[in-house]
Amino acid sequence: MMSAKRTIVVLYPLISTDAGRDDLDTLVQRDEVMESLFRSGYDPAPLAMTLNLEEAAHELRRIEPLKVFNLVESLGGHDRLLHLAPALLEAMAIPCTGSPSGAIMRTTDKRSAKREMRTAGLPTPPFITPGEAAPERGAYLVKSSWDHGSAGIDENSVVSLQRGDDRWHDNFRKRFRSEYFAERYIDGREFNISLIQGSGGPEVLPPAEMCFHGFRDGEPKIVGYRAKWDDGAAEYHNTVRRYDFPDGDGPLLDSLRDLSLRCWRLFELSGYARVDFRVDEHGAPWILEVNANPCLSSDAGFMAAAERASLGYDEAIRMILESE
Repeated sequence: MMSAKRTIVVLYPLISTDAGRDDLDTLVQRDEVMESLFRSGYDPAPLAMTLNLEEAAHELRRIEPLKVFNLVESLGGHDRLLHLAPALLEAMAIPCTGSPSGAIMRTTDKRSAKREMRTAGLPTPPFITPGEAAPERGAYLVKSSWDHGSAGIDENSVVSLQRGDDRWHDNFRKRFRSEYFAERYIDGREFNISLIQGSGGPEVLPPAEMCFHGFRDGEPKIVGYRAKWDDGAAEYHNTVRRYDFPDGDGPLLDSLRDLSLRCWRLFELSGYARVDFRVDEHGAPWILEVNANPCLSSDAGFMAAAERASLGYDEAIRMILESE
């Protein structure tokens, strides 16, 4: 029998066997996190969570863990419900990793997050919702309001709209399972900034730029679903991270770090996070999304940034586990 004093519950969503690769990646994270915790001297206990919160509460009371390592990215097949995991743990006064439920909810709702950022004076591309007219002529990226992992995004997600166009959403009704919106497309460079909580507060890990190789002229340079998850697709192999930059990028990278820390404070994040940016042709950064629980697989962007900071996988997991 495991000792409760060293037991860490690794909480993850119940995944069906016919799930897509983005959902199945949660099981990869679960296994890698459990192996890391074991190497660090803990007793990891996996617990699959469903929408039956009472059942989850019963199991948590039975196990009496020291802490819960929260890997819940969706519940019942809906990303918009992922905040229920930390909310349940907060109600039970069980400590868990990552951001609290309020921060998870605020950042998962991308439209509300963008409104908060704009109110706080943070740069984020303007957007419109179904039924709203385009305020000006230009390119827009249509994306889900709630789903993560670039769900539903491909080269056809970037549309050219005329000023006053209010019928743009007709072609997207069947693509998304929940609300969606159209964000002004920034045709430029893309960056990911990962953060991890240290003893003195949030630490910014080395910036990563997503480089687009072999894309045709006029083809949107975006990190769509295939680029993230389909290893048989050209986009998967032609969208590559880089961490080495010329000296001239110094001021831009400093700006990205500063904006990421401002997002951390605005949304009251904890443990770890990632902020995604586009940089326009004039060198101005725009915040696309704030991810309060980015993927922790060893081959994912967050851990790649940690490695560049000379943090091994086990050390990064320990820092996340031990953060308050």
